[in-house]
Amino acid sequence: MVVSGAVEGAVDDALLRRLLADHGHEPGPVYVKNGKHGLLQKLAGYNAAAQFSPWLVLVDLNGDAPCAGPFVAQHLPAPAPRMLFRVAVRQAEAWLLADRIGVASFLRVPRARLPADPETLPDAKQALVNVARNSSKRAVREEIIPRPKSGRKTGPAYVPQMIEFIQQHWSPQRAALGSDSLQRCLHRLSEI
Repeated sequence: MVVSGAVEGAVDDALLRRLLADHGHEPGPVYVKNGKHGLLQKLAGYNAAAQFSPWLVLVDLNGDAPCAGPFVAQHLPAPAPRMLFRVAVRQAEAWLLADRIGVASFLRVPRARLPADPETLPDAKQALVNVARNSSKRAVREEIIPRPKSGRKTGPAYVPQMIEFIQQHWSPQRAALGSDSLQRCLHRLSEI
């Protein structure tokens, strides 16, 4: 089945496509909005389109609400029958970190360095970068960790590295064991 989508950024785009592929769905148009604000501005239009065909919209919760329920109720009180509006608690990077085996292998770090419950982290992206600081692989450190005094939160190749991880190493099924919001997303995808 073809499923259209909308996401905040490029890493989320890769994540959405991987989730759809793992459930046997083909991605239709996927709109990358360069941030939550732009995505939420278009949400009513995506919801209208979901009256006729399936849509998967992924957004990070960040600190916008104490949990996903109130956030969804505020931004999409009447979802269309074919709308899957899924909220990553608290960031999509928490879904990535939840695959402890995959992250440890990809970043070349001991599993003990990974957070036990990534959904409780206030900034999962920063936690992922901090885990990369312990990598035994120089290229990982150079590409994912920001350069000193750069003023950036991530390294120069953070996005391509995360896309490669999602496409080739990340296991949504393993990650769902450590992420309730991902588990709910996978369950909904299986219902399409």
